[in-house]
Amino acid sequence: MNLSTNLAAVVENIRRCALQAGRDPEEITLVAATKTQSDDTIRQAIAAGVTVCGENRVQELLAHWEAGAYAGAQVHFIGHLQTNKVKYLMGKVDLIHSVSSQKLLVEIDKQAGKAGLCQDILLEVNLAQEPSKSGFFLPEVWPAAQLAAQLPHVRLRGLMCIPPVAHDSSENLPFFHKMKALAVDIEGKMGDNKADPTILSMGMSNDYPAAIAAGATHIRLGTAIFGPRAPISTPS
Repeated sequence: MNLSTNLAAVVENIRRCALQAGRDPEEITLVAATKTQSDDTIRQAIAAGVTVCGENRVQELLAHWEAGAYAGAQVHFIGHLQTNKVKYLMGKVDLIHSVSSQKLLVEIDKQAGKAGLCQDILLEVNLAQEPSKSGFFLPEVWPAAQLAAQLPHVRLRGLMCIPPVAHDSSENLPFFHKMKALAVDIEGKMGDNKADPTILSMGMSNDYPAAIAAGATHIRLGTAIFGPRAPISTPS
């Protein structure tokens, strides 16, 4: 794996996809999904130009944080978050992408208040209403956005989704267009308040060109940058 070569190819492809969609490539933030990566690999990625690292697991994030692996980059939390782990993220992450319930939203507000800060968050939307995935179903998104607007220690910055697994980038295009329409609707309804819900986090290594075409502002890429993850070994 040549991390620098992979990253350069991804950045060029993002630029090309954005221009094809009539968008400014600068509108799109690349979040490097650093799940299972070592401290040294994360440092190499940042040295190669990564500006945002996305972590899926609180324990891994804390270990990398203690090792100083994220120096020079923002840290976003992009994985499933349990309420009892929220307190460990306060003051360490710039954005939580995966707020999937009102209970979690309230807990983030509580812990951010204790830490004396206002935490930027995204609401995770379960567009396909898949039982195996977390996130708000469509009718639940606006009530959650209204709750976020009332909480003093969270700031709603937008929406995030993980669509069904696609074998071809274009398969998820209808979901991405639906997410863009929902994001525009929520932003319009919010009006003048402390929120600035302009972020639309969608698209991963297998479908990010379609996400960019539909209006994604943040794409979360792991394999495209770091290569396939090594299989988890099992004891013999």
